[in-house]
Amino acid sequence: MLVFSEVPFFIRALFGDLLSYIPEKAKMKQNHNPVFSRIGQEGNLHMTQKVALITGSSRGIGKAAAIRLAKEGFDIVINYARSKSAALETAEQIEALGRKALVVKANVGDVSKIKSMFEQIEAEFGRLDVFVNNAASGVLRPAMELEESHWDWTMNINSKALLFCAQEAAKLMERNGGGKIVSISSLGSIRYLENYTTVGVSKAALEALTRYLAVELARKNIVVNAVSGGAVDTEALTHFPNREELLAEAREKTPAGRMVEIDDMINAVMFLLKDESSMIRGQTIIVDGGISLLV
Repeated sequence: MLVFSEVPFFIRALFGDLLSYIPEKAKMKQNHNPVFSRIGQEGNLHMTQKVALITGSSRGIGKAAAIRLAKEGFDIVINYARSKSAALETAEQIEALGRKALVVKANVGDVSKIKSMFEQIEAEFGRLDVFVNNAASGVLRPAMELEESHWDWTMNINSKALLFCAQEAAKLMERNGGGKIVSISSLGSIRYLENYTTVGVSKAALEALTRYLAVELARKNIVVNAVSGGAVDTEALTHFPNREELLAEAREKTPAGRMVEIDDMINAVMFLLKDESSMIRGQTIIVDGGISLLV
């Protein structure tokens, strides 16, 4: 059994990084979202005393998202399951940027651990403005070789975690007028990938849940979307015996003329956190340089 956890399975492994109060609840006008206060050049996000949680943020896509958000002025909650040293290193980088960093160990496939994580967030910051649902895991086997434990493990971390994290995040977000939730998905949710059954199905469920959450949390001024990525060459790709083949295909066939990079994914996430994108709800933005159009 081949199991990878903590950061986005498909982004890191096949197409990148596998796995790693204001008490008022009054609705605000869309052109004056209290969650996002801008300073500086128009179109940029500069946050003051805002808090972002990124699951699976000790490395890869999650780490990059945490650092980018810290640069934009967020205090950061770093979540990890196994890589404590990497999580602490990420925290040091965030603190070097002048922001606070709370490091929380939690397997997000366990609802009790999710609740404990959010209790720590509430105790430390008393609020949450952004939740990037990034942690992921999966078992690489053909469908006919999968066991119940493989299915449960992958679905719990990749799908169930979004539901129960969103429930807890919404409680904190609505206290200060709303927030944003962005999940990381993968192209395996919409197309067949060899040995990718559990992850692909779990990501399809994640995208469906994104749509449901977007509707039900809209009344709380919480915007929910997802980002699905193309090939990114990161450390987890080394777990695949056909790594070079995958990279070569991405380089040669991507219509944009180059592979997707981590910054491309983060740019899409940051776009979905802007006020200007507030009318985008329940969508999965594909960032793959157009390669999925060739199927």
